[in-house]
Formats: sequence, structure tokens, C-alpha cells
Amino acid sequence: MQYLQRKLTTNRSSFKLVNQVLLRHFYSSGKLFDAGQPTPSTHPQLLKEGEITPGITCDEYISRRKRLLEFLPEHSVAIVAAAPVKMMTDVVPYTFRQDADYLYITGCQQPGGIAVLGHDLGLCMFMPEPSPHDVTWQGQIAGVDVATEFFKANQSFPISQLPKVLPNMIKNCSKLYHNVKTAIPTYTDLEAFQQAAYNGRVDDLSSYTHEARWVKSSAELNLMRESASIGCQALLQTMLHSKTSPYESILSAKVEYECRVRGAQRMAFNPVVGGGPNGSVIHYSRNDQKVKDGDLVLMDIGCELHGYVSDLTRTWPPCGRFSDVHKELYALILETNKECIELCKPGTSIQRVHNYSVDKLARGLKEIGILKDNRLHSYHQLNPTSIGHYLGMDVHDCSKIGYDRTLKPGVVITIEPGVYIPPNFDCAQRYQGIGIRIEDEVLITDTGYEVLTGSLPKETNHIETLLNNHSYGVGTEASKISASSF
Repeated sequence: MQYLQRKLTTNRSSFKLVNQVLLRHFYSSGKLFDAGQPTPSTHPQLLKEGEITPGITCDEYISRRKRLLEFLPEHSVAIVAAAPVKMMTDVVPYTFRQDADYLYITGCQQPGGIAVLGHDLGLCMFMPEPSPHDVTWQGQIAGVDVATEFFKANQSFPISQLPKVLPNMIKNCSKLYHNVKTAIPTYTDLEAFQQAAYNGRVDDLSSYTHEARWVKSSAELNLMRESASIGCQALLQTMLHSKTSPYESILSAKVEYECRVRGAQRMAFNPVVGGGPNGSVIHYSRNDQKVKDGDLVLMDIGCELHGYVSDLTRTWPPCGRFSDVHKELYALILETNKECIELCKPGTSIQRVHNYSVDKLARGLKEIGILKDNRLHSYHQLNPTSIGHYLGMDVHDCSKIGYDRTLKPGVVITIEPGVYIPPNFDCAQRYQGIGIRIEDEVLITDTGYEVLTGSLPKETNHIETLLNNHSYGVGTEASKISASSF
């Protein structure tokens, strides 16, 4: 191959042709190449030709970079470092998850890199240089060649050259932005960076990246629909399983298993599996108790599929029957869920929907007799949460964008009314310790909304039918029951 290339250096077109052949071989699943993450050649079951990550093409990544540069002031430069590797012990790392901004811009799912974006630079990637020892123990990771050929960076350098190359980029820019969340001494300790910071030329990049990520493309929405579908199917199977195995730990394991076998790479967060009074703890995470017969279980779950997450909640009685008390409260939460979803459309905001939910829930809880006054403080003791949040590459996505922002088509939010009554709350004993939440994912469309989690039952009669008419024998037709029945 080296001989062929030397012979063809005088013929540019022929050299280009041979180089393309070499690259096809380079990106094969053979011994010569490992990008450190899936590629169309190594993982054709995941990626199509032209994709950098599953479902997202090279062209889309390039357009993302151009759009982000349009947000940035002229002659400015942005620095985004990859997420750090976090350690569980001195030798055991936690499972790595890439920073959303770095992934959004580069498509690189690996640690150790630093991306620089500028109007005159395009995308420049500084790539890690693994030692033979690193490769032996951790496997191959992407280097400078992969940065330009696969991630389509305009230029790339080994990370060791950053102290020589980056200072000139910083000195020549009018304004410097960086991802504060992943900032590392590799560049923040540089004299040029510190001088820029001293002169007030350094600012956080997040407000710009979150603006770029807020409205999803059609490709992103396809991944979000699929992630939501996986979450719905997994939680449905877990609901069925709860009747014979009403244990928080088993239900947590079951839902993760069901997500993973359907293609999810990981859970979006540790599942909340709160049985009985544990359901009144909003982000309960111990998941170590048995759900008592007659109690409700609240499960808040989400999975991640190729960088995009889902987030949904259902509350149900594993025994198969809602009590009258549970039905009374559940009806209020369900009605609020439905009415808030109906409010979702271009022109409104999460804050407006939230205000509506607070008014409705507060009035409903007072009518039931749980709240004794109209004070907001009293209501917040039973629900201190927002009606929802933005959703995308992160669970609480684009946090720099306020909830008072007018919603646009392509934005995905959650609608999640709930009530969380502490066991010692001053109300009738029959209501104490009850937690109920019903959470759906909602895509804002040109004409209104699309519920991405609409396949998962939430009506009391549907849930009871699901739990009581399901055959728990292996291999029966009834065991194939699905949410589409509802």
C-alpha cells in the first residue's frame, strides 16, 4: 500500500481514488482500524453509511457546527472538552457518558479530547494519545486521523500539541467561550486563557449550545420517539411483572433489563421505584423495599438511546386494584395530566402550563380535604416540583433556557403532575404517605402536540384490565399483551 501511494503522488486524482480504497479498508472491522466507537463498517447493524452516530449523519453534524457559529459573535472561539472519566475506586471507572455539548458538536463518544470551534478555524479537535499500555487495557481510541476522516474536523492535533497551538487561537479571537462544566486545567492553566479571563474575554458557552440543541431536528426526533417507545415497552413489561414480584429492587432490575434488550445503551437515571410511602419521596432511589399488598408503586424511568433520553412515570397497584382513596387522588392527577397536555402548543410556555397545574391541583386537593387553605406554601409541601422540563440529550435538557420561553415546534418537554403526601402530613390518615405521578413526553408540533409516550396505559380501568387479564404463564398468547391494546 505504501508503494502504491508513493508511485501515485504525481497523479492527484489517482491518489485520491487509492486513498478512498485505503480508507474503506482502514474503516473495516479488520486489524488495521478501531475508531473506539461504532462506525458504519464495524457496526452496520447500528449505523448507515454517512452516519457518525446512529441516526445522525455527517452532514447534520457539520450543519450543527455552522449553526452554533452563527450564534457566536464574530471572531470568537469556543472550547469544549470531553466529559472526564469518573472513578468508582482507584482502578474501577464508572461507565463513561459523554458530555452532551461535546457529543452534539463532534459526534465523538470517547473521553480525553478537546474541541475548538471558530469562524476562521471551523472545527479543530485535539485528540488523546493512548500509550501501548492504555490500548492493552482499555482498547483503541480515536486519534488525529479519525478526527479528520471520520468526525470531519477541519483540522486535528495530538493533545500534546495543545499548549503550542491553542494559545495563538485564543490571542487572535475577540471573545472566548468554553464549556464551564467540563473545563480542565489542560487549557484553563494556559497563560493565554488566564490572560483572556483576566481581561473579561471569557464566558460560558452553555447558553449558546443549549440554544442550538433546544429545537430538535427530524433525525433527533426519530431517536427520541424510539427512546420513548423503548421506555414504554419496558415499563409495560415491568407493570405486568409487578403482580408476581412486588419488590422495588426486582422492578428496578426488570425495567433496566427490558430497556437494554430493546437497544438502549443505559438508563437515563437511576429508576425511581417507590412503593407505598416511598412514592411520596420525589427522587426516591433506594429501591430496597417490598411493595405491600394494596399499596401503589410509583415508577419514574428513562433510558438513553444513541445520545437521546426518555423520561416517563406511571403509578399503579401491583395487586391489580386501585382502592377508592387511590382512585380519588389518581383521578385528579390524571385529569391534570390530560388538561396540561392539551395546553401544549407553539406560543405557550412550560411556566404557563405550570401555573395552570398549580391552580388546578391546589383547588382539587382542597376540595378533597387534604389542603386546608389556599397558601402556596401549603401546596408546595405536597408538590414542590415544576409541571415539566425540557428533554433531549440530557434529562433536564437545555437548562440555560428558562421555562418562560415561548415553545416552538420541535421542542420536547415532559408533563408530570403529581402529589407527594408525607406520612406525617396534617390530613386524614387514609391519604398520608401516598405518592402519585403521571409523566408523559410531549413534542410540540406546528399544530399542537404529539405525546411520545401515549402507548403506555394510564387510565385506571386500562391498568386494572392489564394487570388482571394477563396470563403469567410463559409462552402463552396472553403474555404477548401490549400497550397498543389500549
